[in-house]
Amino acid sequence: MFPKEETVTYAAKNTYLTQNSLGEKTKNVWLVFHGIGYLSRYFVKYFEGLDPDENYIIVPQAPSKYYLKNEYKYVGASWLTKENTSMEIENVIHYVDAVLQAEQIPSHINLVLFGFSQGVSVATRFLVHKKLKCHALVLYAGGIPNELKKEDFDFLDRDTTQVKFIYGDKDEFITPERLASEKIKIEDLFQGKAEVLMFKGGHEVKPKLIRGLV
Repeated sequence: MFPKEETVTYAAKNTYLTQNSLGEKTKNVWLVFHGIGYLSRYFVKYFEGLDPDENYIIVPQAPSKYYLKNEYKYVGASWLTKENTSMEIENVIHYVDAVLQAEQIPSHINLVLFGFSQGVSVATRFLVHKKLKCHALVLYAGGIPNELKKEDFDFLDRDTTQVKFIYGDKDEFITPERLASEKIKIEDLFQGKAEVLMFKGGHEVKPKLIRGLV
């Protein structure tokens, strides 16, 4: 007999990280999705340059953790793989839903959705699934999933939602071919409303760029 794969549903716990305080002076809430290999407590450091009174940072933690470089010393994490992707996307969406439910962000505060590298795929999928009212969508050094289509983004308010695609000119993961393809995709999905920004550097987060985004 051949093996048969079964599926079960169970309760799980995961952490997430916040920085600064959500209060009367808060103007922006950043929902930040890190890239592969990060933990949220390290990734949040890129946002320390933002005004702490005006910016509240929420950094969900990718659930799949592993040891980096086979040294069994440093730990990283991944959001998704090609294995059971649809089911894992559903799990991640439920998790981020729980994070936002716990945070209870006031509706008048600007929501900035930020994804770096693999986090871009999570940010865009979550945005489309929840149809979030979003002040800014920042796609940093990552690609939009191919299953997302133009009509998936029709709910966005084109007058208020800023879309920015950021990449480094020496990013080893963004080849000229991939960059050309991604620009075509972004042009189609956001109807020419997205701003493309290039910086000098590789596959890295530039804190100075973050400070100028909103």
